[in-house]
Amino acid sequence: MENSYDSFADDYDHFVNWPGRLAFELPFLEETLKRAPHAPGAKPAMLDAATGTGQHALALAELGYQTAGADLSAGMIARARQNAAQQGLEVRFEVAGFGDLAQTFGRESFEAVLCLGNSLPHVLDEAGLATALRDFAAVLRPSGLLVLQNRNFDQVLEQKARWMEPQSAQAGQTEWLFVRFYDFLLDGTIDFNILRLRREAGKPWQQQVTLTRLRPLTQAELGEALARAGFEQVEWYGGLDGSEFDRAKSGNLVVVAGKAS
Repeated sequence: MENSYDSFADDYDHFVNWPGRLAFELPFLEETLKRAPHAPGAKPAMLDAATGTGQHALALAELGYQTAGADLSAGMIARARQNAAQQGLEVRFEVAGFGDLAQTFGRESFEAVLCLGNSLPHVLDEAGLATALRDFAAVLRPSGLLVLQNRNFDQVLEQKARWMEPQSAQAGQTEWLFVRFYDFLLDGTIDFNILRLRREAGKPWQQQVTLTRLRPLTQAELGEALARAGFEQVEWYGGLDGSEFDRAKSGNLVVVAGKAS
C-alpha cells in the first residue's frame, strides 16, 4: 500500500532548504548528542526515526557518527538510499514505522534516537503514541537520549493558526511552490495539506495535493506520555537552536529526554 508521502519523495529535497536547515540545526544536535552515552573517542550511535530522505542521518554520518534511518514511506527510504550512494556514505536505511524499530534494528542498538520534522504527531491515538515511545525506549541503550521536534501545537490550537509560510525552489528549468495549511476537525485531529505546484520552463503549472491526518500533541500530553514510557530528565526547547520554549510564541516544541538507566 502506498504511503501518503511516497509520491512526495521526489520533490521533498526541493521542499526543504537542506543547506540552510542543517546549518541551523546541527550545532544544537551535536551539542546535545555529546550527552548521550558513548565509548571514549567515539561518537554516539544514532537512529533517525522518520528519516524522510535521510538528510539528518547523512549529515551526522559525515561528521563521524554511526547513523541509521527508518521511515514508514518506502518512497522516502528509496530516496534516502539514493542520497547516501550519491554522497558515498554507508548508512543503513530501512522501511520501518514507529513500533517496528526495535524489531528491525535490535533492542538497545543506539545511544540516541532523533524524531524530527513534526513526525510523531502522525500517530493518531494515545495507544499508538505509547507504542511509539516504548519503541524508542526499547531501541535505546540505558541512559540513551531521545530528541523530538514537533510543531508547537499549544500555539497552533490556541490561535487556530491554519496557514504556514509558502516555500519555493528552483533547479535549472524547474520551479516548485509549496503551500501548506491545516484543516481543524471536530474530533480534535488536524488535516495537514501540502499543495505542490511544479512547472518546467514555458509549460503550465502542474498541481498535486498531499493530505495527512495529525494528532496535535500539546506539551502537557507529551510530557505525561514520556514519563509513562520511562523517560526522565525531560528538557523543553522552542526550536533546534536551543531557544527557550514559550507556549504562546515558539514555533516548535523540541524535547530532549533520557531513557532511565
